[in-house]
Amino acid sequence: MAWVPAPKYITKKMDTIKYKRLLILIFILAVWNKYASAQQASVTPGSVWKDTDGNFINAHGGGMLYYNNVYYWFGEIKKGKTWLVPNQNWEDYRVPAGGISCYSSTDLINWKNEGVALAPVTGNTTHDLDTGKVIERPKVIYNKKTKKFVMWMHVDANDYSYSHAGVAVSDRPAGPYQYLGSVQPNGSMSRDMTIFQDADGKVYHIFSSENNATMHICLLTDDYLSHTKTEARIFIDKSREAPAMFKHNGHYYLISSACTGWSPNPAMYATANAPLGPWIENNNPCSGKDADSTFHAQSTYILPVQGKKDAFIFMADKWNKTNLEDSRYIWLPLIFREGKPVIPWFDRWNLRFFIINSK
Repeated sequence: MAWVPAPKYITKKMDTIKYKRLLILIFILAVWNKYASAQQASVTPGSVWKDTDGNFINAHGGGMLYYNNVYYWFGEIKKGKTWLVPNQNWEDYRVPAGGISCYSSTDLINWKNEGVALAPVTGNTTHDLDTGKVIERPKVIYNKKTKKFVMWMHVDANDYSYSHAGVAVSDRPAGPYQYLGSVQPNGSMSRDMTIFQDADGKVYHIFSSENNATMHICLLTDDYLSHTKTEARIFIDKSREAPAMFKHNGHYYLISSACTGWSPNPAMYATANAPLGPWIENNNPCSGKDADSTFHAQSTYILPVQGKKDAFIFMADKWNKTNLEDSRYIWLPLIFREGKPVIPWFDRWNLRFFIINSK
């Protein structure tokens, strides 16, 4: 049979289909290139850190939850003009309380904005979450028994006279969270704080108390919603704040800062064989340039990196006290040398650091 050319209208239709496919391919490549260029490959401490939408990550004084192979970063939303609270004996700079944000990631570098996890309240000065109050240092844990995600935070008045710990719950890791109220644990002031969940499921609330002179560690109830009477007073009359606790090789470590307002100071770490102590105070774990000021930052959380042995990330805030919205994040690897925690400075690094240093 002889070959017969296709009619012109069929050829023209095929050319149109090919052209449309080419346009679709070009569009897909353009979107992919934009996505790929937006992806970050490393952490640059102190630089502007943007989310996957290209917006500045707003999650200060943060904490981290790892759930179903996803990391959730919770932090204070700081937006608006910074002002100085009058008649204070320290530089009490503030912005309106913006609630708590949530970001998610699978690689700890590229973060998706999950929205507002805990919204503030506007125009109700009697409410803990009113924008005229203080909402700080959120930490979230998951309760396997109740299947609830529990958020604890520091809630306060602008002059820090309220000194309460607030609690909220959600059925989803990213929220939204329902606020349940606040308390002074066992009648004690609660300011800068963190939450530590041990391998046995027990959870401890660590907080600055007694006008920041002494730190308390208190065991929470099994539902993680209130405090037991089991607690310890540590760093008595040492004026420590910004606690961050973690566990390594059966020992407990607690990093904190001195109380110098928004101004940075040398960090200090302490060790114990049990969460309630006794705690032994040690020196500054930071090394490298600006170690004497904790790299011009303040501790907020120590993150164990899942799937990597002896891998931790030191999370800290580089506060910009006169423009709090522009405060930055200092994330650095925390390693052990001769049995002691060390936080070295790097201008840029990524998770390959732990692979190289595990050999």
